[in-house]
Amino acid sequence: MFSDIYRERRVFLTGHTGFKGSWLALWLQKLGATVHGYALPPEDPSLAHWLQLQLPMASTLADIRDAERLGSCLAEFAPEIVFHLAAQPLVLASYRDPLTTWQTNVMGTANLLEACRAAPSVKAVVVITTDKCYENHEWHWGYRETDTLGGHDPYSASKAATELLANSYRQSFSDRSAIGAPPLLIATARAGNVIGGGDWAADRLIPDVARAAKLGKAVEIRNPLAIRPWQHVLESLSAYLLIGQKLWQGEHNVATAWNVGPADEDSASVEQVLRALQANWPAVSWRQIGATAHETNALQLDSSRIRAELGWRPVWRLQQALAQTSYWYRSWTDGKLCSSEQLRQYLDEAQDSGISWVR
Repeated sequence: MFSDIYRERRVFLTGHTGFKGSWLALWLQKLGATVHGYALPPEDPSLAHWLQLQLPMASTLADIRDAERLGSCLAEFAPEIVFHLAAQPLVLASYRDPLTTWQTNVMGTANLLEACRAAPSVKAVVVITTDKCYENHEWHWGYRETDTLGGHDPYSASKAATELLANSYRQSFSDRSAIGAPPLLIATARAGNVIGGGDWAADRLIPDVARAAKLGKAVEIRNPLAIRPWQHVLESLSAYLLIGQKLWQGEHNVATAWNVGPADEDSASVEQVLRALQANWPAVSWRQIGATAHETNALQLDSSRIRAELGWRPVWRLQQALAQTSYWYRSWTDGKLCSSEQLRQYLDEAQDSGISWVR
């Protein structure tokens, strides 16, 4: 997979204790990479997916805002590829604590990029942002990479600022011939609403559903008609890995921003997602409550560019992604961790479908 470039490659992964980061750590291990994670300790060790996986990898539990600690850790490890996932990832949390959101998402990324700029070993950096980085006009068509960045809430605005920051480093510091280092190629990835097992974040739909279902309660829903581009976590990670591969291979045209979303028909309302979950997971029920803060009603991504230029496309349609997500949480409730099993199934189906990155 990915032309086998990750085998024995040194990969620095921020945010490895989180939802997407733990899945990416698992996949990188399967690819034969030597991984060093850098992240805050998991908020609840009893639920932490990363701890449950028990991966044989180096780990530094520290804050991305600590520039000195981060820089020394990265320099000592001397990675070739960096995936930056560490962030404050929640809209409602950004209302409660906007300064921490800005400091983590913007200055944390600045710390990471500055450390990479000073590390001659680093060739490729993939910075993960979000579909919410666009100035949202409640359009019923997908946002493209060339559309205006913006953001109403502190989280979305901080991610738009992160995109500008990454582009500044990309434009200003790619050429490192003065220190005898290869070009520093930086890409950003703007993923849609990612779902899958192992997510226990507060104020996020699937984790809230899982907690309520386990207790036999109805989950409280703020806006059942809100439309989002839902996709399984493995879909977004396959795109990140593909982008990282292309950057490491020196493809300068890939050092840009990329949308990573599902097929247009797999954008769905919260209510549609809940009904699909309920079909696979009868314990799921919900009731509507009033909104506590501004949230976008409609948001869709146009991911045609990554399909056309990099050959990436989703493996699992929305119904299958929801079925796999339901299965993960139901298995977890029964004391079984099925993450490796689901990754194997995903890879088998990707290979059967002839997707380019499998080769």
